[in-house]
Amino acid sequence: MIQRWKTIGYCLLGLFIAGCKQDSTEDKISQLLSKPPYAGLTDSIKAAPQNADLYLARGMRLSQNDLHELATADYEKAWQLMPAEGTAIPFISNLMLVDLPDSAINLLKLCIEKYPDNTTFRRRLSEAYAQADSSEKALDQYNQLLAKDSLDFETWYEKGTLLVRLHDTAAGLQALERSYALQPINYTGLSLANLYANTRNAKTLELCDALIARDTTYFNEATFLKGVYYSDTKQYAAALEQFEACIKRDWKYTDAYIEKGIVLYDQKQYSKAIETFRLAATVSNTSADAYYWIARCFEAIHQNEEALDNYRRALSLDKNLEDARDAIKRLKDK
Repeated sequence: MIQRWKTIGYCLLGLFIAGCKQDSTEDKISQLLSKPPYAGLTDSIKAAPQNADLYLARGMRLSQNDLHELATADYEKAWQLMPAEGTAIPFISNLMLVDLPDSAINLLKLCIEKYPDNTTFRRRLSEAYAQADSSEKALDQYNQLLAKDSLDFETWYEKGTLLVRLHDTAAGLQALERSYALQPINYTGLSLANLYANTRNAKTLELCDALIARDTTYFNEATFLKGVYYSDTKQYAAALEQFEACIKRDWKYTDAYIEKGIVLYDQKQYSKAIETFRLAATVSNTSADAYYWIARCFEAIHQNEEALDNYRRALSLDKNLEDARDAIKRLKDK
């Protein structure tokens, strides 16, 4: 197991030289670790190679710079030298970041045996099972935690989030409501408001207003969700008011432009919609959605060449935008 993790930690072919030999890759890694901001820690490790804290510190610094694959080796070495809760938790987080949930599961099971009173490991085991597409095992872990502590708002939140991903919206909603009732903090409230909005539940409005009243930092997120609710329930004037409030507060809020444009499109105000989507594309010139909706507008007014150009632009920005691909085929076949 240790050798496997070491191989994973030092596998930076994609980051440095595609197709290079292992010894050449290790040279690149050595050069990187001998330069700031890692050089001081690397020198300290050479002087004290059995000091787990040094490996842990360098692993965290690598993680802060998004070099998660490389950081894996340091986390693994820290755990090897000092198998404790403090070294296990960041190591587990790293394994999940580099998409190795099975390795994380094995380590989590070991930690649960060693530290049975630490609920963090059981909660992370549920996350790892979910990442490994073992949803039933993930839910079983959450249920075990809640059987021991029914007031654990974090577990209710994570269980609800998983249930929503599994398309069990009703059960997910109950779990998120339970979490927020136990501890009405902003991130659980926003998740609950998002689910309310997407299910056209009028509770969206009351909850979003409560979030804004408590902390204006969340004005745009909550106001945007109110706009989504109004839009989906065809209360178009109210929807436009919310999206415009978002844009007024943050002119770079691309999603607000997109949703405002969709409202105008639904009302067949195509010229205004095109203008709004173009503003979205100006704010974020990599927004495939902006160009896709510009194309939809041009198609609606039978300007097919302009529509084709914008569908192609959208597809060039997002190769997985199948609606744009289908539209191009449809227009070319006319």
